[in-house]
Amino acid sequence: MSEYILVLTTVPDKKSGQEIAQALVNERLAACVTATGVSESCYWWKGKISQDQEHILFIKTKGDLYPRVEEKILETHPYEVPEIIALPLILGYGKYLDWISKETT
Repeated sequence: MSEYILVLTTVPDKKSGQEIAQALVNERLAACVTATGVSESCYWWKGKISQDQEHILFIKTKGDLYPRVEEKILETHPYEVPEIIALPLILGYGKYLDWISKETT
Protein backbone atom coordinates (compact mmCIF):
# COMPACT_ATOMS: atom_id res chain seq x y z
CA MET A 1 0.00 0.00 0.00
CA SER A 2 1.10 3.55 -0.64
CA GLU A 3 2.87 5.35 2.19
CA TYR A 4 0.17 8.05 2.15
CA ILE A 5 -3.48 7.62 1.23
CA LEU A 6 -6.67 9.61 0.86
CA VAL A 7 -9.64 7.74 2.31
CA LEU A 8 -13.11 8.74 1.15
CA THR A 9 -16.41 8.03 2.83
CA THR A 10 -19.86 9.56 2.49
CA VAL A 11 -22.23 10.36 5.35
CA PRO A 12 -25.89 11.41 5.42
CA ASP A 13 -25.46 14.54 7.54
CA LYS A 14 -22.96 16.98 8.97
CA LYS A 15 -23.22 15.55 12.50
CA SER A 16 -22.22 12.04 11.39
CA GLY A 17 -19.26 13.50 9.51
CA GLN A 18 -18.13 15.52 12.52
CA GLU A 19 -18.30 12.46 14.78
CA ILE A 20 -16.19 10.36 12.41
CA ALA A 21 -13.72 13.20 11.82
CA GLN A 22 -13.26 13.87 15.53
CA ALA A 23 -12.74 10.18 16.31
CA LEU A 24 -10.12 9.78 13.57
CA VAL A 25 -8.20 12.94 14.43
CA ASN A 26 -8.43 12.44 18.21
CA GLU A 27 -6.95 8.95 17.89
CA ARG A 28 -4.29 10.21 15.46
CA LEU A 29 -5.54 7.90 12.73
CA ALA A 30 -5.81 10.89 10.40
CA ALA A 31 -3.87 14.13 10.24
CA CYS A 32 -6.87 15.94 8.73
CA VAL A 33 -10.44 15.24 7.69
CA THR A 34 -12.13 17.64 5.29
CA ALA A 35 -15.91 17.52 4.83
CA THR A 36 -17.74 18.85 1.81
CA GLY A 37 -21.01 20.67 1.81
CA VAL A 38 -24.03 18.80 0.58
CA SER A 39 -23.52 16.64 -2.52
CA GLU A 40 -26.03 14.64 -4.53
CA SER A 41 -25.54 10.87 -4.85
CA CYS A 42 -27.37 8.58 -7.25
CA TYR A 43 -26.82 4.85 -6.71
CA TRP A 44 -28.28 1.35 -6.79
CA TRP A 45 -29.48 0.09 -3.41
CA LYS A 46 -31.55 -3.02 -2.75
CA GLY A 47 -32.67 -3.37 -6.35
CA LYS A 48 -33.66 0.21 -7.05
CA ILE A 49 -32.09 3.53 -7.87
CA SER A 50 -31.80 5.89 -4.91
CA GLN A 51 -30.90 9.57 -4.74
CA ASP A 52 -29.78 11.23 -1.54
CA GLN A 53 -27.92 14.21 -0.25
CA GLU A 54 -24.61 13.32 1.40
CA HIS A 55 -21.39 14.85 2.64
CA ILE A 56 -18.01 13.52 1.50
CA LEU A 57 -15.18 13.11 3.99
CA PHE A 58 -11.60 13.36 2.68
CA ILE A 59 -9.37 11.63 5.21
CA LYS A 60 -5.61 12.21 4.94
CA THR A 61 -3.54 9.47 6.55
CA LYS A 62 -0.81 6.88 6.12
CA GLY A 63 -1.36 3.65 4.21
CA ASP A 64 -0.43 1.39 7.09
CA LEU A 65 -3.21 2.95 9.20
CA TYR A 66 -5.98 2.01 6.74
CA PRO A 67 -7.25 -1.06 8.67
CA ARG A 68 -7.65 1.00 11.86
CA VAL A 69 -9.22 3.92 9.96
CA GLU A 70 -11.77 1.56 8.40
CA GLU A 71 -12.52 -0.02 11.77
CA LYS A 72 -13.03 3.39 13.41
CA ILE A 73 -15.33 4.59 10.62
CA LEU A 74 -17.43 1.42 10.91
CA GLU A 75 -17.83 1.92 14.68
CA THR A 76 -19.94 5.04 14.22
CA HIS A 77 -21.04 5.12 10.57
CA PRO A 78 -24.84 5.09 10.23
CA TYR A 79 -24.98 3.25 6.87
CA GLU A 80 -25.49 -0.49 6.55
CA VAL A 81 -22.78 -0.64 3.86
CA PRO A 82 -20.76 2.59 3.90
CA GLU A 83 -18.49 3.65 1.09
CA ILE A 84 -14.94 3.47 2.42
CA ILE A 85 -12.29 3.62 -0.28
CA ALA A 86 -8.62 4.55 -0.26
CA LEU A 87 -6.65 6.21 -3.02
CA PRO A 88 -2.85 6.22 -3.03
CA LEU A 89 -1.14 9.59 -2.92
CA ILE A 90 1.41 9.25 -5.68
CA LEU A 91 2.92 12.71 -5.26
CA GLY A 92 2.48 15.59 -2.85
CA TYR A 93 4.14 18.60 -1.33
CA GLY A 94 6.93 17.19 0.84
CA LYS A 95 6.28 19.38 3.85
CA TYR A 96 2.57 18.44 3.80
CA LEU A 97 3.36 14.73 3.60
CA ASP A 98 5.86 15.13 6.46
CA TRP A 99 3.09 16.81 8.46
CA ILE A 100 0.78 13.83 7.88
CA SER A 101 3.50 11.55 9.25
CA LYS A 102 4.06 13.76 12.26
CA GLU A 103 0.38 14.03 13.17
CA THR A 104 -0.57 10.35 12.83
CA THR A 105 0.48 7.41 14.96
